[in-house]
Amino acid sequence: MHAIARGWIEDVLAKSPFAAPLGIEVVEAETDRVVMKLPFRPQLATVGSIVHGGAIATLVDVTGAAASASGLADGDAVGGATANLAIAYLAAADGCDLTAEALVIQRGRNQTVSDVTVRDDAGRLVAKGMVTSRIFRRPVTGGASAR
Repeated sequence: MHAIARGWIEDVLAKSPFAAPLGIEVVEAETDRVVMKLPFRPQLATVGSIVHGGAIATLVDVTGAAASASGLADGDAVGGATANLAIAYLAAADGCDLTAEALVIQRGRNQTVSDVTVRDDAGRLVAKGMVTSRIFRRPVTGGASAR
């Protein structure tokens, strides 16, 4: 994976003002595959010690965005945004750390689609997500437009 991609994942996404306070950590990162962890804290619970769906959604979103960023190498990316996020919650996460693995299943110059799997610390499937990420790039100079 290119250093530019690693910088986007570790310095921009994982340390964003929204993700960082949740404690999301980069576990593994390679081109088109990223694993991130959300350590359990009582502040992430909704009822008792059940992890709030919004915290899980954020983990899915950030991990999918990181997988999208994992393919950056040319230095002309200036940002990105989630274009679509779909999540199926399959089991409650009760007082446990969560790990998300995102795999890019389609990559274009300006958009990626990532499949995200969330498991608890016992390996049980908690959620499945699909993240479509848009990549914003510097305009091409010389009269052509970036698409």
